[in-house]
Amino acid sequence: MLKTVVLIVQIICTIALIATVLLQSGKSAGLSGSIAGGSEAIFGKKKGLDDLFSRMTGYIAVVFIISTLLLSLL
Repeated sequence: MLKTVVLIVQIICTIALIATVLLQSGKSAGLSGSIAGGSEAIFGKKKGLDDLFSRMTGYIAVVFIISTLLLSLL
């Protein structure tokens, strides 16, 4: 019974983790990315949804890792 509950939690975390990673804005690459990165450091860009998705990704990842460890012990 406990194994089934942990497995369901892990599946929900997997779907949520995929969704939060895909909903985050991409990082710019190359020379234009380094120029834009400098301006973002001065004016600040990471606000609102990007910050929320970043925090949510971290929390969901921790729950995913804990559920994976629990499943390996069961």
